[in-house]
Amino acid sequence: MIRFTWLQFRAQAAVVAGVLALLAVAAAGPLHRDDGSLRLWLGVLVLVAPGLIGMFWGAPLVAREFEDGTFRLAWTQSVTRIRWMAVKLAVTGLASMAAAGLLSLIVTWWSGPLDRAAMNQFATFDQRGIAPIGYAAFSFTLGVLAGALIRRTLPAMFVTLAVFVAARVTEFSWLRPRLLHPVLLRLALNPRSTGYGQQGTLSVLFGSPTLMPNPPDLPNTWITSLTIVNARGDGLTTGELNSACPGIGQGGGGGGGLSHTRAPQAVVNRMQDCVARIGTTYHEAVTYQPAGHYWPLQWYELAIFLGAALALAGACLWRIRRA
Repeated sequence: MIRFTWLQFRAQAAVVAGVLALLAVAAAGPLHRDDGSLRLWLGVLVLVAPGLIGMFWGAPLVAREFEDGTFRLAWTQSVTRIRWMAVKLAVTGLASMAAAGLLSLIVTWWSGPLDRAAMNQFATFDQRGIAPIGYAAFSFTLGVLAGALIRRTLPAMFVTLAVFVAARVTEFSWLRPRLLHPVLLRLALNPRSTGYGQQGTLSVLFGSPTLMPNPPDLPNTWITSLTIVNARGDGLTTGELNSACPGIGQGGGGGGGLSHTRAPQAVVNRMQDCVARIGTTYHEAVTYQPAGHYWPLQWYELAIFLGAALALAGACLWRIRRA
């Protein structure tokens, strides 16, 4: 059964192996080692590869068997349904993880000098290290389950992509910042680097006017929140801002605001005076993940997505058993 599964999968595996080999050969040379645009596109490749694996390796794995009717022949042989499904999941799933891992390894090594120079390791967190292995395992088993439930290849591919993107967005915006307790940094408001702007969803139309400090310079960290609060932790309200600095939002913000044009000096001075008055009772609160949390977060994400992949694999076995 393992040999038969490999024979079915060897064409796709050969194509991906060839692409990885060419990429490794190109990366081994010194050419373009300082190319920031190439670094960006290689990162995008690592980012989208797990989703493509789920769509083109996972979704058709079982859905095509149902569409072509070949599952009837497979299930009348001596191999049980559970073993048939388990071998397909193991062989192709491990190949998916290996492909994503090798791709991430090549890109991580090639981009190393540029990443170290940028001093912003969390900006490429999803494109480096071991986390892409977990993304690939999750996407692959998600595609297999979608194919087993829908029994049509194209719908299963679209469902796989939609659910995978939703899961990744949820993980990035909600789960990852909570995996490890962030560091809290309190800073005095700097009149020269704090501006005026709109904050909130659809800020241009519905945002609340507020002071907006520039992020502090914290190399290789991930700033998860930046707010202005008082000693009790209460945020600066629009009413308090308008009371302390009446009319400050008129005529430009100056300082660290959102305007791309230079404000008149009188407006800049008024803005700085406002920030100084607010700064007597409010301060800047910055929460961030330090550089030392990078690899623990990588391991956490790998474990989370591998656990989710195992759960999806169990659901695939259950579905095939009852099909």
